[in-house]
Amino acid sequence: MKKTIYETKISDKRWIAYDIPGNVGWIMYLVVTIIRLKTSVNVLNIIFAIPALIMITGVAELIRESIVKLDRVLAFTALACGFGALTLGGLLGFFCAVYGMLKDFSLLNMLASAGGLLCFVFAGLLLVGYKKKG
Repeated sequence: MKKTIYETKISDKRWIAYDIPGNVGWIMYLVVTIIRLKTSVNVLNIIFAIPALIMITGVAELIRESIVKLDRVLAFTALACGFGALTLGGLLGFFCAVYGMLKDFSLLNMLASAGGLLCFVFAGLLLVGYKKKG
């Protein structure tokens, strides 16, 4: 079976401009989730952990691909498990945080919503920059 390969041609400057806020976003969301879970293990905090786990899966995949120098040319599965997971995790994290704000309008929930939104937007911008090769 032939692997479908995707490649991005975005410039290094644009990559960095998307990568930094995207990284800030997933890190913010993860830190808030850890703080929430250390405070109390309840249903809402466990729901908060689901997007965080999806984001961590995406980061781990992208680190694995980067180690073997394949961050600009990715197989479909690596692209989906990397930037796809970060985009999905960011979107889910944003909605979890908005729901959290409806229950308790707090700084932690605002930071989590900002983190989820940053991760979603900037990982998504990197994701859509990949085009099928060949």
